Amino acid sequence: MARVVSSPPSRRVLFVDTAGWTAMADAADPAHEASRRERDACLEGGGILVSTDYVIDEVLTLIRVRLGLRAAAEWWAQIDASSRIRWERIDASRAEKARTRFFEWTDKDFSFTDCTSFVVMHELGLDKALTTDRHFSQARFETVPSVPERRRRHSLGE
Repeated sequence: MARVVSSPPSRRVLFVDTAGWTAMADAADPAHEASRRERDACLEGGGILVSTDYVIDEVLTLIRVRLGLRAAAEWWAQIDASSRIRWERIDASRAEKARTRFFEWTDKDFSFTDCTSFVVMHELGLDKALTTDRHFSQARFETVPSVPERRRRHSLGE
């Protein structure tokens, strides 16, 4: 995990969130194929994937819980070997910016990790994320793959 992007990336960069990584890793995920297609399109177009150490923490844990330790180890071995993935670290400055945003957005239920991702995306000038997490679109980022909104259930009084 020594690779870190420090200069502004090109427009062929796709931020990958926890939901994007787990969708690609889990064939049972409804967004599995669409997420893999988005990743492949980015990479085939000469692009790179960007993610953070906080996202890695979430992904490794989720894969272990859902698919087992072996699957988590295999996922890590595959992505760690890739020269087309860049890892951004959440240092003290980024964590402080994320903390500020976390407490400012009182009308949203963003996770702290979401906020760290938003900070990194803003710093790098990224506007597109591979994720099915609605929080990214709420924060005004474009998200892929396109996933239909879930229909809201209405109670009898509405």
